[in-house]
Amino acid sequence: MLWSLTKILAFFAIVCALTIGSIELIGLAGGIQITVAGVEYTLTAFQSVIALGLLMGFSWVFFKLIGLLIALFRAAIGDETALTRFWGKRRERKGYKALADSLMALASGEGQLALSKAAQAERKLKNPALTDLLVAQAAEMAGDTRKAETAYKRLLSNQKTRFVGVRGIMKQKLTEGDTDTARQLAEKALALRPKHEEVQDTLLRLQAQAADWAGARKTLATKLKTGTLPRDVYKRRDAVLALSSAKGILAEDATVEQQEQAIEANRLSPDLIPAAALAARAYIAKGKTRNAVRVIKKAWEAQPHPDLAHVFAEIAPDETPEARVKRFAQLLRIKPDHDETRLVKAELLIVAEDFPEARRALGDLVERAPDARALTLMAAIEKGEGASDAVIQGWLTKALSAPRGPQWVCDSCNHIHAEWSPVCENCGSFDTLSWKRPETPEIATATGAQMLPLIVGKPDTALPVAEVEVVTPEDVTDAQAPTKTAEDAVEDGEKAEKIAS
Repeated sequence: MLWSLTKILAFFAIVCALTIGSIELIGLAGGIQITVAGVEYTLTAFQSVIALGLLMGFSWVFFKLIGLLIALFRAAIGDETALTRFWGKRRERKGYKALADSLMALASGEGQLALSKAAQAERKLKNPALTDLLVAQAAEMAGDTRKAETAYKRLLSNQKTRFVGVRGIMKQKLTEGDTDTARQLAEKALALRPKHEEVQDTLLRLQAQAADWAGARKTLATKLKTGTLPRDVYKRRDAVLALSSAKGILAEDATVEQQEQAIEANRLSPDLIPAAALAARAYIAKGKTRNAVRVIKKAWEAQPHPDLAHVFAEIAPDETPEARVKRFAQLLRIKPDHDETRLVKAELLIVAEDFPEARRALGDLVERAPDARALTLMAAIEKGEGASDAVIQGWLTKALSAPRGPQWVCDSCNHIHAEWSPVCENCGSFDTLSWKRPETPEIATATGAQMLPLIVGKPDTALPVAEVEVVTPEDVTDAQAPTKTAEDAVEDGEKAEKIAS
């Protein structure tokens, strides 16, 4: 209120001052006489003041016009002027608006609109480091892979955006299925940004799929060094890679280096079942049976597994059934209540023709966790004890439709594998296989290494999976007398294995 009153009073004061000044000027005598081309112009004092004001106004306008013409000329030749800055800011405002619209279109999934707005922003802003990435992403969403690749390649020319360009082309090659090129680009991207976790994981996965175990171990070491991988996980995965390098130990021409790699893999991760099995075989090949026993015991303590029992049997392949039962006692007492311990013990006792003890070893497995292996063992026990053919056929019939039991299952996609591998054959994930019961029930298809592996004796005498023929329960039984022998039990196990396969 007071401020408004002050402004009103000031306005009236100015008007009054101008009025009084005008009256004084009008009342003054004399003036200014101007002669132009022989013509005299006489101006009063008041007219002189007005003429002076008009002259000053026209002069200001004239000089401004001259300045405008000079600015236009300088703008035309490329100099920076106020005019160019004005138009530049106007164009920049439009460019950022187009940039924002393109980002919103990207978030909304409108690829064509995003591409159109990105192209407009590219024309207005003249900032390739900012707009090329947006153009590439919009082109990818719109399905224009060629334009996206061109935009990513433009990013390669700038050192600041080179990583973004390499990563973008790498992802395009992955989408196209060109894993070899993608792996090379991932190596370049990791060299530019060693701490980038996504690039580390992508490169590690691609190297594992390409069986580049040495390169994968280097990438894994980089993950540990940059802090993107805990040390305990690093040890486990480094053991997986070392194990993958040593897989050749299963071949007849396995070198000493491969045997040492298997032992090194077990040292890095003693609870890794495949590594323990390979390391034990390496020690057996060297004649170091005590070391093999120690490795198997350590792994069995972590998780009992049929492969470990199979390798433990290979230590003394020609021993008698009774001697094998006695030798296995040191292994089975580690985890006496585990399901695998009970199954292995029952197998050994069947070979030794101690069928009542074999039944006691199985316990409640056939009711609590009835899989093909447990049910087949039960059929062998019944036949060994002289049960009727109908009882034996009943157990074998159950085994035909029973789940297989624990298997190598991928934790990422739940794909079931016949044997362990470092990379899932279905989803390509690295180090995701676990020995467990599948969530999806399956019909039993056990292999010779998992169904009665100890009854058949040496590994090379086991029935190959490729030669298995499906038979009916009638083919398994015969009309022999109730007295059963160890050979009968072995025959039952082999035939049951054929049925389960």
